[in-house]
Amino acid sequence: MAGPVVTDLIVAREQGLWCEPGRFFIDPWLPVERALITHAHGDHARAGSARYLAAREGERVLRARLGDIALETLDWRERIDVNGVRVSFHPAGHVLGAAQIRLEHGGETWVVSGDYRLEADRSCSAFEPLRCDVFVTESTFALPIYGWQPQREVIDEMLRWWTENADASRASVLFCYALGKAQRILAGFADAAGASLPGAIVCHGAVESMNHAYRASGVALPDTFAVGDVERAALRRALVLAPPSAARSPWLRRFGTASDAFASGWMQVRGTRRRRAIDRGFVLSDHADWPALNTAIDATGASRVVATHGHAEVLVRWLRERGLDASRLATPYGDEDEGGGADERNDR
Repeated sequence: MAGPVVTDLIVAREQGLWCEPGRFFIDPWLPVERALITHAHGDHARAGSARYLAAREGERVLRARLGDIALETLDWRERIDVNGVRVSFHPAGHVLGAAQIRLEHGGETWVVSGDYRLEADRSCSAFEPLRCDVFVTESTFALPIYGWQPQREVIDEMLRWWTENADASRASVLFCYALGKAQRILAGFADAAGASLPGAIVCHGAVESMNHAYRASGVALPDTFAVGDVERAALRRALVLAPPSAARSPWLRRFGTASDAFASGWMQVRGTRRRRAIDRGFVLSDHADWPALNTAIDATGASRVVATHGHAEVLVRWLRERGLDASRLATPYGDEDEGGGADERNDR
């Protein structure tokens, strides 16, 4: 019996997002023959596939996550032909190497965004608006309540909090995602304070492994230390960067009485901070907020928008009210900004 007629360039299959003409998957959630990867977060990049294709900027973080894989990389905007589909990778501004994947076939252009963020900083290449016919967008923070203040203002708030704690001989424990968020914060501290930081920066091993990958990729970060490399007295002035999975681990006991905080877009909702029982919440995300999602979608000029993980139903309804052809595509991608995805389980 003949199979179903495939009319869309990208469809959802059991293994992931499938491009029938190109014979490849994008960010598959099961092992496949050929996987195109938007970025190295564990809900988008999984081990076990035979061959991988990704942006060259993210090669080191991807290998740090997945190990010895058969990986081919492309420079930004470099085009290749994959079984008749023209493929190129373009910056998404999410984490180092995060890409939007542009596909051309049959007179149509599709862009699969992965995860993205519009506000630029030097921890990764800045988001690049792309014109297309169909835009596949994330919708992690697709609610009007989510609107970020400028990153520099949040970094300044973090520095004041750290300084106040250091002056009181109290360590500052900042929970943040090990890949992307931690390095964005580190780069922000270096830019805001230069060499006059309040104390040493101590990193959990999961964070430090990503720091190594960033530095090897050419991203300048301030000096960071393992807990054993810092004198006990100095630990009371330290900033400690750790993944959320370390919140109740014995590792944190070395810092004694400390003030703790969480850096996430979810901190915009006051109840989230209360549920985590932390002293401070800093609203800092690697994802687009509601205004940025709309800006990015408008910039594509796409007549059709497909929303994936997050508040997809809300975004789809809003876009339909604006007259766009919008629909939802179900995917199992997580919200790593919450700190509960596959990578955080691996960071324990």
